Amino acid sequence: MTNLFKVQGNELVAASAGRLSRESQIEDWVERNPALLGLDAMIIGRQVPTAHGKYIDLVAMDREGTIIIIELKKDKTARDIVGQVLDYASWIKTLSTADIYKIAEQYTSKHLTSAYSEYFNENIPEQLNSTHSMLIVASELDPSSRRIVEYLSEEHGVAINTAFFNVFEHDGGEWLTTDFLLDQAAVEERSERKVKAPWSGYYFVNAGIGEDRGWTDMVRYGFIGASGGSFYTKRLDQLKPGDKVFVYDKGNGYIGYGIVNQSKVRASEFSTENGPLFSQPLEQPNIKLNAEDSEIAEYVVGIDWSKTFDVSHAKRFKGAFANQNIVCKLRDQATIEFLIQAFEVNE
Repeated sequence: MTNLFKVQGNELVAASAGRLSRESQIEDWVERNPALLGLDAMIIGRQVPTAHGKYIDLVAMDREGTIIIIELKKDKTARDIVGQVLDYASWIKTLSTADIYKIAEQYTSKHLTSAYSEYFNENIPEQLNSTHSMLIVASELDPSSRRIVEYLSEEHGVAINTAFFNVFEHDGGEWLTTDFLLDQAAVEERSERKVKAPWSGYYFVNAGIGEDRGWTDMVRYGFIGASGGSFYTKRLDQLKPGDKVFVYDKGNGYIGYGIVNQSKVRASEFSTENGPLFSQPLEQPNIKLNAEDSEIAEYVVGIDWSKTFDVSHAKRFKGAFANQNIVCKLRDQATIEFLIQAFEVNE
């Protein structure tokens, strides 16, 4: 159970649990902003008809082409909703890439390649729906249904989870909180194992070297960064202290290996061994541009570098993994083996 308190002087004042005037509000909110459920995904359908005369509340697709079934509990009993979302998944599994295009284009009224590119700022994967996941949205779930969801996910690797919305009221205002029954990242990882190579434990990071940030600064002061809006900078949220990263320079190759020592902060708040980053002599002072604008400012993640190379000595081979993502999990075994040797990673 989630509780919400307001700090009022030296006291905590509890907010009372409220109710939504209509549950379809949640569907409206999620349709407009899937990030409410922690999803880096675009909605490609609402009230999507299945071949069995049923309608899926929302269908989303992430940047990997994974299809996400989002179903609201509404007035269904808890056990019914679990059975229903599994039924939807059995139908989604049969859909081809062409079927996904058709569903999405009916909803967006534009070609899916264009809609995807506008949303994710990268090219759409060639194959869609190689795997799928299910997300039940509810205000609560009874104990037996919780056990069913946990059993399916943890014992059988079924990509199913429940997201909870809670409404609180205090002093005439309303607050909304969201939470998951299971760790959503773990649910996605179990699902990915079925269609992707296992994750190596290493992350791929694009250096983004240019007029806004320089590799010399990143090496000297121990960071990697991104800017230009939350669409780009939110990818840095994946990196936590202890994570291992290989850094790539587009068009050249891999130039650094290190361990994350600090989670994402605004660059203006990042401290080096000699004080604030912005107080240091910088190769690319443009990193300070837009520092006061929280939306488009530069954000950085702290790195303890183990080994780095100048861009002119970047490491690569024909067929080495690379893509446009700021951050992603590195899975290509040939690339991993090459990098471990090139950067003398001893584990």
